Amino acid sequence: MRHDEMIGKVQALAQLPDRGTAERAAHAVVTTLSERLPSGLARHVAAQLPPDMADAMRRAADAGAVGAHGSGTSGERFGLTAFAGRIADRAGTDEDTAIREAAAVLEVLDAALAPELTERMAGALPADIRELLPVGRASEGREAGR
Repeated sequence: MRHDEMIGKVQALAQLPDRGTAERAAHAVVTTLSERLPSGLARHVAAQLPPDMADAMRRAADAGAVGAHGSGTSGERFGLTAFAGRIADRAGTDEDTAIREAAAVLEVLDAALAPELTERMAGALPADIRELLPVGRASEGREAGR
């Protein structure tokens, strides 16, 4: 999926007023998601994204790997409250809006990524964040016992 198409879908799904707001939301969510995912998985996700979104995800994944002594194996451990707070800080919005924007971005990512990669991503997230994924993916992750 191309960058312009992704941003347009985020704008429509989150009912955002303009593309700039959608761009900020998408980058805030992708960066925060990258901090939460194992860095190797974040890099795999980044490989399927448009270049500027991929760069944001890789930078966060690389920073996380350095912070974890270069192991690159596990993302930071935080739940929905911290996830929403980080997105809100980055996007310049409140936490309720950040959750709505995160759900929109995750839906667009679900459509853009290979299904097995989205499933791996869902499996790496805690249940409260996984709830933001499109209904089908969220229920698949629960059924898998994650």
